[in-house]
Amino acid sequence: MDTLPTDHQPVDPVATAPVGENGARQRGRVYFASAVGSAIEYYDFLIYATAASLVFGPVFFAGASPAVGVIASFGTLAIGYVARPLGGIVFGYFGDRVGRKSTLIWTLTLMGVATAAIGVVPTPDRIGVLAPCLLVAFRIVQGIAVGGEWAGAVLMSVEHARTESRGLFGSATQTGSAVGLLLSFAAYAALGGLSEEQFLSWGWRLPFLATIVLLGIGMYVRLSIVESPVMLAQQRSAAGKGGPAPLVALLRRRPLRVLLGIGVYAGPFMAYATATSFLVTYATTRYGVPRHLMLNALMIATAGMLVTIPLFAALSDRVGRRPVYITATLFTVVHAFTVVPLVTSGSFPLVLAAYVIGLTLLNAAVLGPVGALLAELFPTSSRYTGVSLAYQFSGVIGGGLGPLLAATFVAPGGPGILAVSAMIAAFCLVSAGCVWALGETRRADLYGVGD
Repeated sequence: MDTLPTDHQPVDPVATAPVGENGARQRGRVYFASAVGSAIEYYDFLIYATAASLVFGPVFFAGASPAVGVIASFGTLAIGYVARPLGGIVFGYFGDRVGRKSTLIWTLTLMGVATAAIGVVPTPDRIGVLAPCLLVAFRIVQGIAVGGEWAGAVLMSVEHARTESRGLFGSATQTGSAVGLLLSFAAYAALGGLSEEQFLSWGWRLPFLATIVLLGIGMYVRLSIVESPVMLAQQRSAAGKGGPAPLVALLRRRPLRVLLGIGVYAGPFMAYATATSFLVTYATTRYGVPRHLMLNALMIATAGMLVTIPLFAALSDRVGRRPVYITATLFTVVHAFTVVPLVTSGSFPLVLAAYVIGLTLLNAAVLGPVGALLAELFPTSSRYTGVSLAYQFSGVIGGGLGPLLAATFVAPGGPGILAVSAMIAAFCLVSAGCVWALGETRRADLYGVGD
């Protein structure tokens, strides 16, 4: 039966544990590992988005018209988001049945291999249509890997945390993803001294190949942490043995919770993905805004998120997830109609203001509490799968479908750029409604191991 969470304050075994393996030192180590591992995974996933904005159209779809090339490029971007729920289902099963830690090792390895492979894919003039096919195949692998990554990283930090600081600890993954986004922009900004020909010929490959070094760092960090105490408690209990598969249990007993969880981040995800991928292409190709100006504004705004994400997460621990999240989502509705004229103005102060408001403030205000919020919706025995489904299907809608529809809207014969803003605003209103319907979750008992 699908019931919504209550505001009951449970006894938290982690909160009452002495300092030791479940104490302050271990919690800090897990926070750091979640942030670093997610930074590497999202660097790998997001450099593709930047490349899709700047490179893949002219390099892999050069024979098409500019509009079709952009749509095809964002189509390959969308495929990665479509593959993410598959990764969430597959790795969610192992994360719920085998453990969080070992699953995270596999997702990191898979992501590193796929990303490095993209960096060596030959161009169509050498292997023809096989080139974009390989690009799509490796993007699918990226999507599967990151689909299994996010929930595990969130749960490792949230399930180690005290009840009163779960929002802050759950933000480690989001802070890491902001670091990954910052690194992805910085990687391409560092190539600004290359000519257009050099950049399109070989320069774009360097950020993909750099992941080989990052993979080694991430593996070292993740191997140093211990399994989630909540997961260990489930494995020791009768409820942690046997029973239906986590996906089956969720769809049979908590379908409403899954649907509302998907809606929670779909709107803000769409606003973020459209601003950081589609809008970059739109401003540079339609309005001649310099590429480096856009990247510099994005880097500054993303750097600010490193401060604001944990601040908003901590605020959600004090006043609740719901008021912080809904307020930010409703302001994003308004910002959806102001971000386009600000960015396409070509004025660096206005472009920077658009991204500081959109990313440093509004996106950070939802990213901060979203990890803990989703983790608090599901029981331990299916939590990895539930969080994965909710977040990754919101990624399909917001991160995959959003930029693709936006590119279609502004193509010749489309409804135009205003339709892009209206789409974002509509989905953000849905997200606000979903959070309202779920109620406050910050005192939910994470040690409930049954279904």
